[in-house]
Amino acid sequence: MPTKLEIQKQIAKLGDLPKILQEAVDGLNDEQLDTTYREGGWRIRQVVHHIMDSHVHGYIRMKFTLTEENPTLKPYDENVWAKQKDGSENPVEDSILVLQGLHKRWADWLNSLIDENVWKRPSLHLEEGEMSFWDLLKDYAEHGEHHVKQILGLREKMNW
Repeated sequence: MPTKLEIQKQIAKLGDLPKILQEAVDGLNDEQLDTTYREGGWRIRQVVHHIMDSHVHGYIRMKFTLTEENPTLKPYDENVWAKQKDGSENPVEDSILVLQGLHKRWADWLNSLIDENVWKRPSLHLEEGEMSFWDLLKDYAEHGEHHVKQILGLREKMNW
């Protein structure tokens, strides 16, 4: 069972993601946004859109976990999603705007939960197995941070 401080830290990390993501891509031109962060990896633009796709799923998955008994969480093929036009060509600002609203609402909702047992609520992810409400929060908070680090690492490597 996580401590209140651990919960608050992860919620804050989730809430801060749109701001740090915006800072990570600020000043990048289209050519830079269309650079892969590693050989065979996604382009920065795709990473930004992937974060939005993933975190919309995360918000819904957490809602299901809170409101249903042991829900099954449907996976999706993130590589197929990243190849769709909206995930590979749209301006990154489109996804950052969605993330700003989503993460504000997500953090507000999570901060409103006072029953400490909520963090133990189970769900079944068809690829990952059983996941608690707490597991989902940690995964999504760390997921966004991980991708921001990839973008910042490329910026440093390329001296942008």
